[in-house]
Amino acid sequence: MMVIPPLNRQFEQQIQHKIDLKTKPLGALGQLEELAKQLVLILSQSLTEQQLETAEFKLIAPQLVVFAGDHGIAQQGISIAPSEVTGQMVANFATGGAAINVFCRQLGWQLSVVDCGILTPPASELKVISQRLGSTTRCFVKEEALSQTQLEQGLQYGKQLIAKLAQQGSNVFAFGEMGIGNTSAAAAILSALTGLPAKETVGSGTGVSEDIRSKKQRLIELALVHHQGRFHNAYDILRCFGGFEICQMVGAILEAAKLQRMIVIDGFIASAAAMLAINICDACKDYMIFAHCSGEQGHQKMLSELNVTPLLNLGLRLGEGTGAALCLPLMQSALAFYNEMASFEQAQVTHVVPCE
Repeated sequence: MMVIPPLNRQFEQQIQHKIDLKTKPLGALGQLEELAKQLVLILSQSLTEQQLETAEFKLIAPQLVVFAGDHGIAQQGISIAPSEVTGQMVANFATGGAAINVFCRQLGWQLSVVDCGILTPPASELKVISQRLGSTTRCFVKEEALSQTQLEQGLQYGKQLIAKLAQQGSNVFAFGEMGIGNTSAAAAILSALTGLPAKETVGSGTGVSEDIRSKKQRLIELALVHHQGRFHNAYDILRCFGGFEICQMVGAILEAAKLQRMIVIDGFIASAAAMLAINICDACKDYMIFAHCSGEQGHQKMLSELNVTPLLNLGLRLGEGTGAALCLPLMQSALAFYNEMASFEQAQVTHVVPCE
């Protein structure tokens, strides 16, 4: 059983007091103030009270990891794109041509791409981390998507990768994904975790027609009935409905939380992994920053179920970790105002207390 330390909140009042005394009306920086408090809480876990007063908090070597995997459910014709696109997009990531590459270059993320198990392995000369669990998952309508061995190995792969990157000094991790069919897997996971019917968890994915959307809903309802009684916890749900990339992302989230690093959760697929990780150990939620609310209806249900407010709402539904990438400047700004903004006393500005 993995032990994840809950966030120690002993300095929460001091941190909030410092935020409140900045030269601004109380709460005037809105959600940035809550973000600053969460980030400083995470970054101050090993500090003494005296060190807290003088520390300057920074994001160090931000890492964004894109996990890629193919899904057996995709062979049922539930996407506008064939499974071969997964491998093509992995090559695109590796050569720097995708949206996530653009945002990582622009904003300063260090990007890693992981082949968790795709139909067409990337060319050997491409810079892709190989952590293959197979070529594709089984179709979860009739079989468990992952074997028990694949499940255990996938979790371990994710944990080992984050442990390695953390040794390089990184204190913030974001996760993205690529995999034709993975919105179906995420919808099935959401339904299995919450009991919501497929019509409330299945969205348009990559932009499918209403007929294909209805087909996805029927297939997921059939899968939920087929596996009824076989899933009793998050591990069972992951084995029955998950993907190779989702499995490794769960392991990565758990390890990042264990190491008390900041974890930026992207959209629908990453949030499915986050829900599973929280179900395994709810303390890992303390370390999560939810990046955005995607245009996928199931993602909105996830955020509501988790009772979290994302930083952005831009109608994104691309995946790849793009929403998570875009949050880096907000995190930097939150820490910058905490570190550098003067207090009323320092600036010799009259502190006006709001009327009750």
